[in-house]
Parts: sequence; structure tokens; C-alpha cells
Amino acid sequence: MPAPDSRSSRRYAIAGASGLVGGALARQLAADPRTGALHLLLRRQAPALASLPHAQVIAWPGGAVPRLSPIDTAICALGTTIKAAGSQAAFRTVDFDAVLDFARAARAADATRFAVISALGADAASAVFYNRVKGEMEQALIALGFRTLVIARPSLLLGDRAALGQAPRFGEALAQTLTPWMTWFTPRRVRPIRAEHVATGLLAALADADAGVRVLESDALQRLADTAMPVH
Repeated sequence: MPAPDSRSSRRYAIAGASGLVGGALARQLAADPRTGALHLLLRRQAPALASLPHAQVIAWPGGAVPRLSPIDTAICALGTTIKAAGSQAAFRTVDFDAVLDFARAARAADATRFAVISALGADAASAVFYNRVKGEMEQALIALGFRTLVIARPSLLLGDRAALGQAPRFGEALAQTLTPWMTWFTPRRVRPIRAEHVATGLLAALADADAGVRVLESDALQRLADTAMPVH
């Protein structure tokens, strides 16, 4: 792989790289010659990620975020479910508190661009607890004042959680089975989307993002991915 051009190389930090989307983001950035540094905040060991080009693993078992070296761009792919977390309070600790803690650490490390994996239906006024927390998290990130903020709201994710040592999620498992038969009549905005396509679409949006806030629904992520991916 050619050495990155110092005039265009970027320094990234990713939180949640051990997940479906976070892992795809880490692999795609590691393969990009424009990436100069890739800091991966991980809660558990992940040898495959640690061996990626440019990667520096930073242990983050929870609590305070470790001090970050100067970065340009931070991407947060943290996320769990209420079932996996064990309670609504534990879910909020990950999907709100940890996300904001990482964002503040990124600001302190000079990041001007921030991207986050939120969820379809995120709405701070929602009666649904999950959607409400996601919406409140988005609003809190906006208030931090990053020059550029990209918010991705994917639908159900398609990918192999078992390969990551994660328990399957019922909705995603059902989507994996039904997707081949439901694609033709399901609106693209709610259609299940591959984790790799979420990562590709998000990075494409970051590549040409102007100052301000950009919200990408699932259909927009898929269109960006379709445009960015080579045709075979």
C-alpha cells in the first residue's frame, strides 16, 4: 500500500470499531491511502483490527475516555439494544452517555468533523424510548458545535454478528431471512441495509461534507454506497 500523502492524509478516531458498522469503517479507512492515522477505541481485544494498517488500538473498558492524540475526524459507531444492555438505564449509558463522552474527547483532540451511527426513527420527541434516546443523542451532538456533523440513520443492519462474537438480534436475523423476498415492495428508507454499505455511504458523505449538520436516512446511505462502490 502506498504511503499516505502528508498533504491530504487524515487522522481518524473510531469508537465502536468491534461492531458491524464500526468494523467496516475501520477496514475501509485502513485500506484508504489518504488515511494517516487510525485510532480505534475498543472495549475488548480485537487482533484483526489491531493488525490493520495505520491502526492504533486504545483500550476503553468504560468510564472516562482516554486522552486522544490530535485528530481531524471522529466517528462513533457505539450502540447496543435494551435487551443486550439489560435495562433502559444501561442502554442509555452506552447510546447516549458514552457517545457524548467520546464526542467531547474528540473535540478536545481538535476534531472538526464528527459522524455518528444513529438509527431509523430517531426523534427526541418520540414516545418510543429507543428512538427518543437516539434523538436526544443527536441533539446533544449538534449542541457541541462541530464544524461538520454527519448523522447516519440506517435501517436494520445486515451482517454476521456471530463472526464478531455477538449475539444475534431478532429483528436483524429476521431481516436477513426475509430481505430477498421483501425488497421489491419495501420502501428503500426502511429496507434492511448491509453494514458495509452504511460505512461506505457514511465515508462518502464525510469526504465531501460542507460545514453544518447533514442527516442521512437509510435510503440516502444506500445511494451513496451504490455510487461509491465499483461496478464489477
